[in-house]
Amino acid sequence: MFMRDAIPQMLSLGTELFSGEVLETPPQKTFHHVIDIYLKDSNAFMNTYFARYFEWQGVCRERWFHECIHNNLLAAGGTFVTKRAHQEYVRETFPFQRVDCYLNTFQVRQCSAYLLFRFCVDGKPVSLGYQQILFAGTDKRIRRFPPGIIERVKEYEVTMPSLAN
Repeated sequence: MFMRDAIPQMLSLGTELFSGEVLETPPQKTFHHVIDIYLKDSNAFMNTYFARYFEWQGVCRERWFHECIHNNLLAAGGTFVTKRAHQEYVRETFPFQRVDCYLNTFQVRQCSAYLLFRFCVDGKPVSLGYQQILFAGTDKRIRRFPPGIIERVKEYEVTMPSLAN
């Protein structure tokens, strides 16, 4: 069961990764994807639209799935579904900036996992977010990850700080 108290710790984990601090158990891999911001992504004040960060989470997630997890997830007998998503903002972004998106996983389970997204411009953090994903079969029921998938997802896993106070 997801606990609201975990949100600050998830963000803390992302902040540790932003700062470059060494984690107790660093991930084997971190996925990197580049996104360019265009005029269509901004409002009249040239600030990037709020919704774009969630869109970028989806773009990065899809690229990671395709390149690193399975190049044809439909052949895996189901699909990944986003159960929840969250985004925190650190600073504004503007058109023609290049955004580096870094993806790691945490709390990988048999049927679900969290994806941690860190967005940076010129090496500086601009946003941090996460998604909880589930695997659903073609009948739309939650299922275990297909064989071999969970191992690949765990290659990107970071250790979640303890929820104990």
